[in-house]
Amino acid sequence: MGKIRVLIAKPGLDGHDRGALVIAQALRDHGMEVIYTGLRQSPVQIAQAAIQEDVDVIGLSSLSGAHKTLFPKVMEVLRERNASDIPVVGGGVIPAEDIPYLLDQGVNKIFTSGSSTEVLATYIQQLIDPESAFITPPRKIAHIGIAVNKIDDVLSFYTEMLGLELEGVETVESEGVKVAFLKIGESRIELLEPLKELSPIKQFLTKKGEGIHHIALEVDNIDERLNSFKSKGIPLINSEAKQGAHDSQIAFIHPKAANGVLFEMCQHPEGSEK
Repeated sequence: MGKIRVLIAKPGLDGHDRGALVIAQALRDHGMEVIYTGLRQSPVQIAQAAIQEDVDVIGLSSLSGAHKTLFPKVMEVLRERNASDIPVVGGGVIPAEDIPYLLDQGVNKIFTSGSSTEVLATYIQQLIDPESAFITPPRKIAHIGIAVNKIDDVLSFYTEMLGLELEGVETVESEGVKVAFLKIGESRIELLEPLKELSPIKQFLTKKGEGIHHIALEVDNIDERLNSFKSKGIPLINSEAKQGAHDSQIAFIHPKAANGVLFEMCQHPEGSEK
């Protein structure tokens, strides 16, 4: 297929275009052909330019706070001109609470101010070329890991007070921990007891004390997902998957990628996590 053609537009009275120009250059660096319409474009002008230029995607950028009015208006004009098949993505200073409304109005995706241009470019490429395959979202919370000094000292709270079922206890040599598994719905709570001084759990306990250590997400194709994260510059603790409990493959995302939250990705053999 030929180059992906993207129209970058700033609707309304927004008088700042530095961010849009950075995005335009980033998409060009990814081999796309970018048409930038400039500042203060009306929804009609944007839709007309997209149709005339025969673009594959429209990117709307707004810093003025008028996105809830202007973005839906662009979608409306596209529908009126039988061009609603052109996907639209948006970005800029857009509060999280406004995103569901914009998606409901037909915008394909909103990229917040913390999004990278790498993620935007990848999304557009996958949007136009589905064969490049979207990375599917995690299937569920596999478990919540809780660091404890000694499993035997805390287990009764979970089994007797909360009434959770203890499925078993396992040693995970790669992490230097003993793990107690407690079933709760489709997920689990894992109590993590360090077995050696150099265990990450021991270091966590020394620094922060007992408490929630990480959230684990059940994923498919963990190796493909890690490669995608690396290509987008997402910081990882494990660049390659390693052996985890229950014969799973696991990898940790660095907490600085998620504002201090430690996420684990885990992939179990088919059917074994049920």
